[in-house]
Amino acid sequence: MRIFRNLLLTVVSSAALAACAQPNSRPELAFSQPAEAEIKTINLDELQALPEPFRKVAVAVYKFEDLTGQNKPNENFSEYSRAVTQGGTSILINALERAGNRKWFTPVERASLPSLLQERQIIRVTREEYGGKDLPALPPMTYAGIMLEGGIIGYDSNTITGGFGARFLGVGANADYRRDTVTVFLRAVSVQSGEVLKSVNVSKTIYSAALQGGAFRFVDFKKLLEIETGITTNEPVTLAVKSAVEKAVYTLVVEGLIDNFWRLKDPAQTQGLINKYWAERDGIYNVQTVKTSPGDLQVSPPPARSPSPDANGEEKLAPPLTPGVPAPTPGPTYIVPGQTPNPGGRIIAPGAVPMSAPAERPVTVPQSAQAPASQPAP
Repeated sequence: MRIFRNLLLTVVSSAALAACAQPNSRPELAFSQPAEAEIKTINLDELQALPEPFRKVAVAVYKFEDLTGQNKPNENFSEYSRAVTQGGTSILINALERAGNRKWFTPVERASLPSLLQERQIIRVTREEYGGKDLPALPPMTYAGIMLEGGIIGYDSNTITGGFGARFLGVGANADYRRDTVTVFLRAVSVQSGEVLKSVNVSKTIYSAALQGGAFRFVDFKKLLEIETGITTNEPVTLAVKSAVEKAVYTLVVEGLIDNFWRLKDPAQTQGLINKYWAERDGIYNVQTVKTSPGDLQVSPPPARSPSPDANGEEKLAPPLTPGVPAPTPGPTYIVPGQTPNPGGRIIAPGAVPMSAPAERPVTVPQSAQAPASQPAP
């Protein structure tokens, strides 16, 4: 124990001397890291790898907000912070700009439209009052053909919780985990007709895990050893929302290709991209498209069924060949002008005798139902 105490004192003294040697150092920045430009996700790489479209699509995003209305979950006290980010609009615009390496969409500013119009008005007034009339007029604002709507619809916390732990002779460890789910909806609306072209939704799971360990035992008489350690990791909710929005934009692009709302510059890449999306969405791998012609389809004819007389001499269809399947009931009797209905449900023309009718019971037709022989044909 004395050796351990001396070693700890040496480490603390070295740290103190190093801090004194650098007078401009700040202790609160001892573990700081430099800022990162962007944390890339797998969905962002997939979004940027989209093939080049035939032409860029101008889209407008007015709002893409948090619609969950939930606060951050806390088991100890009431938390008034929101569970998810309130900057969904900025995340969506960034994802649209990155799609296909800036080749798919042209986002136009609509979230701050009043400020944009006010700034353009300031430019016009300044030119009129301070001799800027000779300058060219402001170019027209870009209008969008498609408007994107939606938002962060749901945030479900503690969908799955669990853990595992073990301890033996005062030494043990335990692990706990929790899973949350965030869901976003995104829809494309045609500006000209107001029709909802496509609506997609994506869910992203958020995992949190904690690992703890410790020892509590007597190593000698009146000597107690107590050690505790642990680590907790929580996936950032903002990063999860960003990943879900990027996946929603990718899904919207592929769904639009399936419905022919837009097309790729190289049509040969379309089917491969769609097959990959179907395999991921439906869980089907090695998808192959098989095209058949009507001549390739062979349909077996129904089993032959001929009329047969029953005990009363009335003709009825024979029962089906498949055992256990009841025969169909006869349909209604339709009276055709110039013809006589048969009680059995079959229509018999005037003067006709059924081929399967018994010879001793010929079918007679009333005289009124027969056409005059001398009447000329129409």
